[in-house]
Amino acid sequence: MKDDKGDVIYVGKAASLRSRVRSYFQKGQTHWAKVEAMLSNAADVDWLVTDSEVEALMLECNLIKEYRPRYNVRLRDDKHYPYLCVTTSEPFPRVIIVRRVKQDGNRYFGPYTDSSALRESLRLIRRVFRIRSCSKKLTGSERDRPCLNLHLGQCESPCSGQIRRDDYTGLVRDACLFLEGRQESLARRIEKKMLAAAEATDFERAARLRDQLQSIHKLVARQKVISTKNIDQDVVSVTTEAGSVCVQLLFIRSGKLVGQNHFLLDGVADEGTEDSLEGFIKRYYRDAAYVPKEILVSREPAEKPILEDWLSLKRGSKVRLVYPKRGEKRRIVEMAVMNAALAAAQKQDDEARNLANVEDLRESLGLEQTPLRIEAYDISNIQGRQAVASMVVFQDGVPVKSEYRRFKIRTVGQPNDCAMMREAIRRRLAHAGEDPKFSTLPNLILVDGGKGQLSAALEAASEIGCDIPVVSLAKQLEEIYTPASAEPIILSRASQGLRLLQRIRDEAHRFALAYHHKLREKQATRSILDGIPGIGSRRRKALIRRFGSVAGVRAASVEQLVEVPGITKPLAEAVYEQLHSI
Repeated sequence: MKDDKGDVIYVGKAASLRSRVRSYFQKGQTHWAKVEAMLSNAADVDWLVTDSEVEALMLECNLIKEYRPRYNVRLRDDKHYPYLCVTTSEPFPRVIIVRRVKQDGNRYFGPYTDSSALRESLRLIRRVFRIRSCSKKLTGSERDRPCLNLHLGQCESPCSGQIRRDDYTGLVRDACLFLEGRQESLARRIEKKMLAAAEATDFERAARLRDQLQSIHKLVARQKVISTKNIDQDVVSVTTEAGSVCVQLLFIRSGKLVGQNHFLLDGVADEGTEDSLEGFIKRYYRDAAYVPKEILVSREPAEKPILEDWLSLKRGSKVRLVYPKRGEKRRIVEMAVMNAALAAAQKQDDEARNLANVEDLRESLGLEQTPLRIEAYDISNIQGRQAVASMVVFQDGVPVKSEYRRFKIRTVGQPNDCAMMREAIRRRLAHAGEDPKFSTLPNLILVDGGKGQLSAALEAASEIGCDIPVVSLAKQLEEIYTPASAEPIILSRASQGLRLLQRIRDEAHRFALAYHHKLREKQATRSILDGIPGIGSRRRKALIRRFGSVAGVRAASVEQLVEVPGITKPLAEAVYEQLHSI
């Protein structure tokens, strides 16, 4: 379905499109509130015909991924959940964090909704299996000087030839078993290797394997055995609490609970849990890195045969969707349902607490309007060099990182934070009527600093003609300056409003500092070759690889420069002229 602008607002499928579409528009037919809103915006219907229901399901998933329709089930921020990627397409693989699953020959594990669990897994892999973390492109013939990670025991240093490729591949295979949740089979493999190394009097390697084994045993001891059967399962349960739809996902590998995630669903607040469950299965397993043989569900899906065929196609073998009504599997599902309800209730508590903090801030500052949207600004520079400003956005007391913005200071060359603050806020407010990214104005502007920064922000707002409340927060004594009083407002350290301001101010400082550091690093690593038109990073690397250094490039003739792949004769002449004119 499309709206009057031609934008896709809903994607669905049916064995009989005629009956499905007609059911939406029959007089006297009652629908969910979401469906009523969708129909009021629908202006056109388009369709595609497939050969089977499984093909229709696959097409539906692909179209939803492409268009992200407003009235389909959506995993909140599902595009941004991170994965662990083992780059098995490389001769010496790495383990890295990525945001997209690609069909590139690598292995993906996730998604992880808990970033702390993700980074803990990454740290454990690097410590136990000593997989490299650098981004070097290795072939096995390198003999570089080993970095500090080798001496810290966090890398086997394949770049310096410290380990053979076959042995390194074994470490990567063990790391993949660990990420799959197969710690017990991994422990048995490592124990065999340890005993073999000890018999061969390779005691150093045996000791290293012993340490790996101990770390794995500690992890296995913390995992909960919830099934006597040695099988892989996912458990999917859906619950609705106070208008929030939450899905709890448990990962069971070889009968042990090895992890869990919970997801909040958008676009399903008034639907039944059965529809929400089906929508989640389609969205999640569309990009899932692994599909187990058995998926336990808290409701019987209406499209169970089609979903099983689709999941089996993705896995490459039979997948069963099981709705247990009694026994051990039912107890596992009930545990997932309980955790889903707790996660939904926690979300409601967090939202209520955040709104209470915003209301406390309004009362503390004497604002007429509750500052549901707060924008905070900070400046970062070193003696006026690489000067930048940050803008962070908090909506209902929660950061909205997609709306963060950063500015390079253009008109202030001296170390003058107040003038830089004036420029940043003036540019942001001036964009409000021109750029859709800046169209939403805040209810409150917070600047990091004292009276000087406050005055600069007020001047910028006055120049643009915006009447928005502005306050500043000084770090040393946490004094709040407002235009209404010459004396600062001093709030109790226990004030939730003050803590909210501190959190927003610190986030603005972090964002500005990160951008400043990025620009400084870029300047520090800038080469004289970067200033030559036509020489990008790839050609610059090719030149340095061929001649060893900038001095070597300068000593080369035009004919020698042309021998480098990607360097044409006009470009070689430009490089030669540029380097010899200095």
